[in-house]
Amino acid sequence: MQTYPLIIAGMSVPAGAHFEVRNPADGSVVGLAPKASLADLDEAVAAATAAFPSWSATPDSIRKAACHAVADTLAAHAEELARLVTLEQGKPLNGLGSRWEIGGAQAWAHYTADLELLPKVLQDDNAGRVELHRTAIGVVGSITPWNFPVMIAIWHIVPAIRAGNTVVVKPSPYTPLSTIRMVELINAVLPPGVVNCVTGDNEIGAAMSTHAGIGKIAFTGSSGTGKKIMASAAPTLKRLTLELGGNDAGIVLPDCDPKAIAEGLFWGAFINNGQTCAALKRLYVHERIHDEVCDELVAVARRTPVGNGLDEGSVLGPIQNRMQFERVRQLVDDAVAHGGRLLSGGPPPDPEGSLFYPPTLVTGLDNGVPLVDEEQFGPALPIIRYADVEAVIARANDNPNGLGGSVWSPDIEAATSVARRLRTGSVWINKHGAIQANAPMAGVKQSGLGISFAEEGLQEYTDVQVIFK
Repeated sequence: MQTYPLIIAGMSVPAGAHFEVRNPADGSVVGLAPKASLADLDEAVAAATAAFPSWSATPDSIRKAACHAVADTLAAHAEELARLVTLEQGKPLNGLGSRWEIGGAQAWAHYTADLELLPKVLQDDNAGRVELHRTAIGVVGSITPWNFPVMIAIWHIVPAIRAGNTVVVKPSPYTPLSTIRMVELINAVLPPGVVNCVTGDNEIGAAMSTHAGIGKIAFTGSSGTGKKIMASAAPTLKRLTLELGGNDAGIVLPDCDPKAIAEGLFWGAFINNGQTCAALKRLYVHERIHDEVCDELVAVARRTPVGNGLDEGSVLGPIQNRMQFERVRQLVDDAVAHGGRLLSGGPPPDPEGSLFYPPTLVTGLDNGVPLVDEEQFGPALPIIRYADVEAVIARANDNPNGLGGSVWSPDIEAATSVARRLRTGSVWINKHGAIQANAPMAGVKQSGLGISFAEEGLQEYTDVQVIFK
């Protein structure tokens, strides 16, 4: 069994204690992760602080080339990283699984490497010249979740270093190993201290949000934890990018062909077993086609193989951890108790150590039931019948979250009209959750603070400096 190190100042640093990381498919121990102390965190921040002056002063072309080299490193070790993600996260190697995640991380790194932060001329006349420049903030603390451990780390790390910052990344204790290995690999193409990795329990994340040596926190995770980070970062006035929870609604208009949209609806909801912030989490279907849509979704669910992610035939894997498994089970049980009808799936037998939960479709519900109102973050989709489009827009918006949403119709103009009235940061037409590197992503309401991706996301890792000449 492999024992993993901390990565500090470009070196593998042994920890004084370790914890087990288990495969959610069978409960076996994948490896031993280092349990960092607060002193280890201080050492990592010190290494990032020491690296910052030279890295921020490095010519832009060299930082760009370094980010491309990071992407190339991911490509060179893609299968190793994908297998490690599957072992600790549970997602299959194939389909929209770990190989897809590593490929996405490569593409994001290459795209971000080519982004520019050019000076902007605000005035140039007889009264003088005014220029807006963007400067690196300093040390960025990255706190990442367990659902996409490599790709989300890349979403934080690459724009940070592209802008001239240095990084201390802390992955989820459920899935730390692939992030440790990824940081170890990219340190071969980066100067020492530019990217460091510490792992441990929640104490380390909390200490990062209060640490005086960290100038910005990039966090992806739950709204509850994001609020705690925002509060604890206040005394040091840290910059924040918080990509938080979602309860994305999909609205199927009455002119849809149920068979034509079934696959798109299913994978909008069940990508990564529903363990995705921007997954479709509640589906409103017009009464005219409600039953047909349900039938088509059940057919897709029944032909989707669920199994150990190392099996090349698996398309969906287990829920990643016991806490999330129990949450999904409780929400589905509660939905049935409130009159919901299971169309497929439902709580499975629970062999010791196994966290498999089949794709579950529940109908007969409405707003006011926890499975509809709360983020389930797992393989259970409530399907809600509606009759009036105006009323369903109000029901879709009646939620504290506002990450994404979707509208389904062959009439693109009508769908866009509905989409413009959804209070969400992103809206998709006839698809769901298709985020991309060239499109900014930002949540509204309690789904986040700040912007990720594209030029606007890169700017989040900078301070503004205006020069008057």
